[in-house]
Amino acid sequence: MDFRGKKYERGSNWSDPEVVELLQLWADESVQIELESCLRNQHVFNRIAEVLREKGIHRTGDQCREKIKKMKLEYRRIKDNSKAPRGGRTWKFYEVMDRVLTSRPALAYGSLSGSMMAQQVLQGGMVESYHHQFTSSALPFGHSQHPELMEIKCEEVNSDDHSLTPEPPQAMSYQQGSPEEQEMERAFLERAQNDSPISRVEIPIETSVSPSGFSEPNMANSSRIQNVVPRPGFSALHRLRKRRKGQRMRDPLDDLLLKTLTSQRAMEERFLQMEERRFQRDLDAEERRMQLEQRRFELEREHEFRMFNVFAQMLSILKQSHSGSSSPVAMPQGLDFSQALSEIEGMGGRGSNVQEMRVRPLAKRRVDMHSFCNPSGFQRSPYLSARGNFANVFQGSTEEGYKAYHADKYDEDKNPNGIINFGTSENKLCFDLMSKRLTQADMNLMDPSLLQYPDWKGHLFLREEVARFLTYYCKAPAPLKAENVIVLNGCGSLFSALATVLCDPGEAILIATPFYGGITQSVFLYGNVKLVYVYLDSKITGTSTRPFQLTVEKLEKALQDARAEGVTVRALILLNPQNPLGDIYSLSELRDYLEFAKRHELHVIVDEIYMLSVFDESATFHSVLGMDRLPDPQRTHVMWGITKDFAVSGIRFGTLYTENQDVANAVASLCYFHGVCGPIQHKVAQLLRDRDWINQVYLRANHARLKAAHTYVTDELKTLGVPFLNRNAGFFVWIDFRKYLKTGTFEEELLLWKRFLDNKVLLSCGKAFECSEPGWFRIIFADKAHRLQLGMQRIRKVLEEREQEILAEEKEQPCQSDQDGKADSTDEVIFVSRHQDNTCASSSSLGDLIGLLQQQMRSSDWLQKNTAEQFAQEKPEIYDVFSKLVGKQ
Repeated sequence: MDFRGKKYERGSNWSDPEVVELLQLWADESVQIELESCLRNQHVFNRIAEVLREKGIHRTGDQCREKIKKMKLEYRRIKDNSKAPRGGRTWKFYEVMDRVLTSRPALAYGSLSGSMMAQQVLQGGMVESYHHQFTSSALPFGHSQHPELMEIKCEEVNSDDHSLTPEPPQAMSYQQGSPEEQEMERAFLERAQNDSPISRVEIPIETSVSPSGFSEPNMANSSRIQNVVPRPGFSALHRLRKRRKGQRMRDPLDDLLLKTLTSQRAMEERFLQMEERRFQRDLDAEERRMQLEQRRFELEREHEFRMFNVFAQMLSILKQSHSGSSSPVAMPQGLDFSQALSEIEGMGGRGSNVQEMRVRPLAKRRVDMHSFCNPSGFQRSPYLSARGNFANVFQGSTEEGYKAYHADKYDEDKNPNGIINFGTSENKLCFDLMSKRLTQADMNLMDPSLLQYPDWKGHLFLREEVARFLTYYCKAPAPLKAENVIVLNGCGSLFSALATVLCDPGEAILIATPFYGGITQSVFLYGNVKLVYVYLDSKITGTSTRPFQLTVEKLEKALQDARAEGVTVRALILLNPQNPLGDIYSLSELRDYLEFAKRHELHVIVDEIYMLSVFDESATFHSVLGMDRLPDPQRTHVMWGITKDFAVSGIRFGTLYTENQDVANAVASLCYFHGVCGPIQHKVAQLLRDRDWINQVYLRANHARLKAAHTYVTDELKTLGVPFLNRNAGFFVWIDFRKYLKTGTFEEELLLWKRFLDNKVLLSCGKAFECSEPGWFRIIFADKAHRLQLGMQRIRKVLEEREQEILAEEKEQPCQSDQDGKADSTDEVIFVSRHQDNTCASSSSLGDLIGLLQQQMRSSDWLQKNTAEQFAQEKPEIYDVFSKLVGKQ
């Protein structure tokens, strides 16, 4: 039961056993000394209440204090009415009260310094004995004490009814009384000096006291306690008590000193807390740095081990070839190390899955674009057309995760356990800059022309500003024309419009995978136009120099396969920078793709929506509009919008630039359904016109924030040992989670995706981008630091749990390691086998080993760090053995 709410309760009844326990504690010598010595005695009664609660008596300090006060009043009433002999016998507690109150020592306080000295003497000399005695669970009731120490600090009653002792006049000096009274007072003080702790304080006998309670001026600096001469009818101890009480009430220095010391102590405690937090933060940062350093060291050691393993395999094959033994694959004549790139086979389970996808007929593969629909339990609606029924069940992991996110969105204050969205490609780093700029005075215009129907291509002032903007940032060789600009409400609408005007229903557009999955919805659901996939994979094959590289050879093969099955392909879609890979195409690559499209009379739709989101100076973006000459300008169409580059995904604004006026007019006719409202067109024009703010303020801040967020996420992935594509454009990182799949299937990938979602973090799995290899995920890093930290913690938890589950189920398989086909480098994804024994090595060709060795060298500075001279100095014994072995070869 909690008694803290009964501070002012005065009517509680006490039983006789409770009163006995209270008096037993209150009458203790140490308790009486502290009650007499302290200015405020509430804490003493609080401790008495604590001891009573240990004995089962639940009373508060205020109740104990009030009870003692009433008993003292009752005692004085009996004693002052001369009823001590008989009345004391009738009141059962009279003898105890009389023994305590009549044996109280006389303490006189002269000046403030004297009061402080007495208090310090009492605190320093008796505090230990008091705590030792008072905390005892059972104190003796009939203890033997010096009667001089039994004085009690009595709370005087100010009312006329209870004041039974006359008070002295306020303005008068007291003179010495009769010789008998003087002798009695001197004897009392001598006895107090011999037996009381205050005996260390010098007490003069004859001292005059002013009515204000202070000593005469000649005694102002004295630290001695003054004595008051008794007066007939007054008790000397009573006058001292009255004088001390008045002195305390009149002196404000005690309260001021107490407040000052309390404030100083609070400030010191606050400073210590801040220092502790800073020290702990430094320790955490240092520990994190050490973990990163340890992980980098482990990766470097693993890399060196693989390098020496490859060297050993090459020496073994060369030795077999020199001795006349047959080699699986002969070394090609005139092989150049700079051109030796060989395909590296992946894991058996994962590789077979990808291989099946490659050899499947195109008709079978094209159905994959509907695989993210969920036909289970589907019933045809009689109210919808066939296309309407298909759209009704059209859903995928991105749509499912997006709905779950909006139903349980993370909020730092309102919903800290909600879902953190790392799946939707939005820039959440520059809301402060954009909100400030879009609310300035020049943005707020409501002209009548903005409230009327515009030209379906967009207001002329906006199209002129877009043309100037693209000319500047795309580095066009000649000024772009406003008549070639069309404005729609977003690039999704542009994809839908272009697919509708360039293709007939049932025809197809060529696109490389993985790609942004929203294009499928825009193209197929709207215009019934299909997509032909150019499957890219993580393996280095043929003339490829990086994972998931798009080449003209792959485009040619996909186009020929589609035409062989009777599919008409009308266009090619290029994403630059690429989503989700982050690749930036070079000028030579762009020219090759456009030349390929011209040879086959294909339209090229180039999406450059991340044009200004290249955040590293080492990467250079090249726009198609910046080329000196387009191979087929009438079939080249460039898209851009402010959604990504200006962190305003809620403002639906996209623009198309095409020199083909037929295409422009056809798309403009669909702007009737996809137009942008007039006030937004004015805001966008003002934004694009403010070139100084864009260059000096926004782009600098945006690139710096993107780079910092990208660095944080990639450092976390390196710490976890998770491979990824290290690119410098966009808002995303393409991550390889294949080693966390129990089987190399898209069903297992979906289970991992749901595992992330169950742990309140939304990612995008590779199937949503039509990736040909299960296990790849896209993470969006363009978010605030606290959400990135919490999201990465949740991802780390899922991966660690998943890894423990796989290790528990994993069985060792000779010659076929579970690590095959998984990336080992976090700078550039490289696929090698970590564990290969001699029997497995015999099946590798020399060309494969050379290609692998070159790829390992290109991905690191191992050769620069490990020269022959340095190796000979650091490890001379191993170098000698290696030199002898090479000499024998």
